[in-house]
Amino acid sequence: MTSIFAHRGASHAEPENTVAAFVRARQMGADGVELDVRRHESGTLAIAHDPVLGSPLAPSVPDLATALDACAGMRVNIEIKNYPGDPDFDETESLAERVVELLHERGGRDDVFVSSFGIRCIDRVRALDPSIETAFLVMHAPDDDVIGRIIHRTVRHGHAGVNPHHEGVTPHLVELAHAAGLTVNTWTVDDPARIRELASWGVDCIITNVPDVARAALTS
Repeated sequence: MTSIFAHRGASHAEPENTVAAFVRARQMGADGVELDVRRHESGTLAIAHDPVLGSPLAPSVPDLATALDACAGMRVNIEIKNYPGDPDFDETESLAERVVELLHERGGRDDVFVSSFGIRCIDRVRALDPSIETAFLVMHAPDDDVIGRIIHRTVRHGHAGVNPHHEGVTPHLVELAHAAGLTVNTWTVDDPARIRELASWGVDCIITNVPDVARAALTS
């Protein structure tokens, strides 16, 4: 059955990546939450989509521990943001290390998987703790050859899932990924017809700004 994850929380109803958005996601019937974590100079694992390294954190910006507490009872896709060219980029992947440390400090009570566009980032997570599920975030693949290479690379690096943009998801991609033992977690889908189509192809998880709309689409 296809799971519904709220993109940065219920971000159509509440400010994204906030405790209010995570709480509302549960109220709207989400199975899980996708959220973004970034490095801040204070040492905080800041929940924010855009770089925050040199900026004072607003009171509405939670840290990862607070966000995980707010998401208790739901599965959480922790997307680690560490892009070359961003002011908070760290080639040592220290953010991945700190996320793993926090999960260990919390005693494994969180139901999570970690994703990133940077394969070195999720490789680092796996090196530190192979029991933490990881997924490779990708944009849409233009053809079957690229799809095959993405899936091969994901499997070769030992990751459990692939997170493609929904515009590139096809029945063939889902078939190849599942045959390779990978889950398919696609983003960001708000249109009910597209949500139903992706679910009919067997996509494992749909990440959406409108979890209430997605829930209605899958139960109608």
